[in-house]
Amino acid sequence: KKLYKLLRLECPPLGLESLRVKDPQLRASSYKRRGLGPHRGRLNIQSGIEDGDIYDGAWCAQYEDKKQWLEVDARRPTRFTGVILQGRSSIWSWDFILTYKVQFSNDTLVWQPAMNGTKEAVFEGNQDTETPVLALFNESATVARYIRINPQSWYENGTICLRAEVLGCTLPDPNNIYAWQQTEQGTKDKLDFRHHNYKEMRKLMKSVSEACPDITHIYSIGKSHMGLKMYVMEISDHPGKHELGEPEFRYVAGMHGNEALGRELLLNLMQYICQEYKLGNQRIVRLVKETRIHLLPSMNPDGYEMAFKKGSELAGWALGRYSYQGIDMNHNFADLNKVMWDAIEFDFQNNDKSKLINHYIPIPEYYTSEDAFVALETRAVINWMQNIPFVLSANLHGGELVVTYPFDRTEDWAPHDDTPTPDNSFFRWLATVYASTNQVMSNPDRRPCHNENFQRYNNIINGANWHTVQGSMNDFSYLHTNCFDVTVELSCDKFPHASELPIEWENNKESLLIYMEQVHRGLKGVIRDKDTEAGIADAIIKVDDIDHHIRSVADGDYWRLLNPGEYEVTVSAEGYNPSTRMCRVMYEHYPTICDFRLTKTPKQRLKEILAKGGKLPKDLQLRLRQLRLRKLRASTKAINSRRAAASRKARGS
Repeated sequence: KKLYKLLRLECPPLGLESLRVKDPQLRASSYKRRGLGPHRGRLNIQSGIEDGDIYDGAWCAQYEDKKQWLEVDARRPTRFTGVILQGRSSIWSWDFILTYKVQFSNDTLVWQPAMNGTKEAVFEGNQDTETPVLALFNESATVARYIRINPQSWYENGTICLRAEVLGCTLPDPNNIYAWQQTEQGTKDKLDFRHHNYKEMRKLMKSVSEACPDITHIYSIGKSHMGLKMYVMEISDHPGKHELGEPEFRYVAGMHGNEALGRELLLNLMQYICQEYKLGNQRIVRLVKETRIHLLPSMNPDGYEMAFKKGSELAGWALGRYSYQGIDMNHNFADLNKVMWDAIEFDFQNNDKSKLINHYIPIPEYYTSEDAFVALETRAVINWMQNIPFVLSANLHGGELVVTYPFDRTEDWAPHDDTPTPDNSFFRWLATVYASTNQVMSNPDRRPCHNENFQRYNNIINGANWHTVQGSMNDFSYLHTNCFDVTVELSCDKFPHASELPIEWENNKESLLIYMEQVHRGLKGVIRDKDTEAGIADAIIKVDDIDHHIRSVADGDYWRLLNPGEYEVTVSAEGYNPSTRMCRVMYEHYPTICDFRLTKTPKQRLKEILAKGGKLPKDLQLRLRQLRLRKLRASTKAINSRRAAASRKARGS
């Protein structure tokens, strides 16, 4: 393990998994078909649902003999230090390599084998299809441009199939004539680019807070199953409190512990904001002063620690994904979609709109019991959502390159089906903002990560149209709170090597910033009592033609995310007469102010006056008298109608 740690720091992966190694750099002796070609022989690549499609889960040779090989062109002199192998990703087949040899070449004509003393080395391969297995080379005779993996034996009931990663250090070439030999693009930002375990993450967050004490505050929202605190970095010009009219934003990373890039990006982001704020970067200064930002870099710290101990190349596709209790937190939030759809169905069947709800849907009682299969981490995040009036959020994942938006669950349990929210147009805008500014997603020449080509959807997709997810955080956030939430799949590689982190930061920096700025798009305002000017909490804000309401928060302020346009907005609150006005959302990157002042209903005024033991004012006495007369006339009219109907019935009989 110690040797591997030294080697992986000194000689990182060439990038088969991260796609830094391009398809033309991979060749093979033979392959069964296009979907099992050499370009599919990448560590952790995932297959499509059906065997036989163009997105299968490995390179598989056409012939079963010891002459088959997979070749990687490093494109420059390289000191190869090791190979990592996996079997084929498939739900239908069971294929993996038991032993293999390795050869090196500078011209693909003359090949030198990897040696074990005076004998040609034979390396141990896999015992299953998923566990990555590392083989390290002796240092002699490993400098070359090309490397071949040459299977010698394989699972007896399977065939020759493998997924691979190659470790190696590129060496200087005195000729230096090729474009690809130039220094690779990185970043000019001076940030701590490495993978941070729990203690290192906590130390880094503390250092950022000490560097920018006036705009940062660290707090914990709870503990994981193993007792690790779930730390949040708050960034604001007045940290520690909600400011009237200032929207609350959050990024959440590490829900799946082995999807590590989001964690590092948020640690990079808090460092970057601190540095740029101190340098007077006006964009960052404005963002900090106008927004209260919350960054949760690790929602699943237990899972991350498991993956981190194995290492970015050996953790595999699933180790650390789940909580310590084995819970997938992406399916662990209360399923409020069913509550809503059941209420809609009840309304249609019984013509009773009293049970129809479209926002602030309550959590079912069974879910809140101590016996419910709900992770401590999930409960902590729900409590966090309920305590802070978040307006906008993104949930950072890994393993793909796409942005998904709610709903994440299909209504009829289909495997996938487009299932939009009433705010579909704005969710599509949010997803597009991130995807179109991400340097990899927006690259028209990039290849698909695994088994789906999201470029045909412009790198955004309705979550349920990709695959249905019951109990997602995005759906819960939209239906139980005011907050709009999307999922960002950041990279093909769930746990990229540390050497990839500067490039990944540059790929995502603009996207992370511009997405946060969308919290200022739409309407905002304060709902007050017309007589006292006090803010009214829990007022319902209804936008005409959009069947999803939001509510004002404790001080009466609200934010309604909307695309540009003119909207009829109605505000109602218990004990007040509703108020309606037209509000226009402009194209500028700041919200339209749309305040409301509500007057109490006569009944509410009466209740408050009587509670204080006071006398009724003349206008209220007159209003009550009018209401009584109106009620009396209505009841008299109803009685007379019933009597007339009874009389007609008696005469007819």
